[in-house]
Amino acid sequence: MEYFPSQSLLTCENQPFSAAPPVLPRPCRVHLLALGDVGSTLALGLRLLGGDVVSTLGICDLRENVPQRWEFELNQIAAPGDTRFPPVEIVPPERILDCDVFLFCASRFVPDTAVKSGDVRMAQYELNRPLVASYARMAREQNFPGMFCVVSDPVDPLCRAALLESNRDADGKMDFRGLSAGQIRGFGLGVMDARARYYAARDTRFASYLTEGRAFGPHGEGLVLANSIAHYDDALSRELTEKTKHANLDMRALGFKPYAAPALSSGALSLLACLRGEWHHSSVYLDGIYFGIRNRLTPQGIEAERLSLPEPLLMRLREAIETLKAIP
Repeated sequence: MEYFPSQSLLTCENQPFSAAPPVLPRPCRVHLLALGDVGSTLALGLRLLGGDVVSTLGICDLRENVPQRWEFELNQIAAPGDTRFPPVEIVPPERILDCDVFLFCASRFVPDTAVKSGDVRMAQYELNRPLVASYARMAREQNFPGMFCVVSDPVDPLCRAALLESNRDADGKMDFRGLSAGQIRGFGLGVMDARARYYAARDTRFASYLTEGRAFGPHGEGLVLANSIAHYDDALSRELTEKTKHANLDMRALGFKPYAAPALSSGALSLLACLRGEWHHSSVYLDGIYFGIRNRLTPQGIEAERLSLPEPLLMRLREAIETLKAIP
């Protein structure tokens, strides 16, 4: 039995990047880039549920009339009584980083419903990497002090790309003057935990996941689910992992894009839990990559759940880490 994650990974010892997360005000200004299916649904969740930790929600989209449409719609969501909803405002692209929390929801490629096989998330990487890199360099130029959050797929590799690109000088050399490792966070694992819970509630073989299970790793290939920490069953855990990992393809087989659950479970609900200092699933910097774990933001920094795990589960986690390290 060993502990995961190790303390050295959490503190990033012998790493050139600072692991310190930004100090955020409460409530804070949140700016969201791109109002596609995921971005608009995420914005809806923040408007409805984020009044205690979000002071204003800024929205930005380069398509004509899209931000105007969502400013109009979202600000008309109201309830009887004095329930507070954060006001929504349109933010021009040049002011997108004038905030405390930046949400990157942009994508140059979203597979349509005709795509029903393969890892559609990694198919997005080659096109989305330059896009996230451009905003990471903007964060460097503007000395952005807040939290840089990646929601677009593939979440974990894009987080790493943002870190590396923001720390390159004009000649492409690493000078470590950009975003710190602790400023960047990925939001993709929350829906994987939610999907595992969906299957666990419908199949008694997986029922232990509801009270004893854990989710680790990336949103997609490399995901590691444990049916139970106390009574780990490797075969059962791998079966649940496969069902959960390919749930998006099951939705595509029905003829629909799978975006509502990711936007809310991974996006709005996980982000709000993070801002409240609550336990949630997100990707943080571990051993040179970004890796999804259960963690919370404290005044002292990022606190990751430390668990004593059986060797078969640790082997799966090591494999997932090496797979992420191999992505350029």
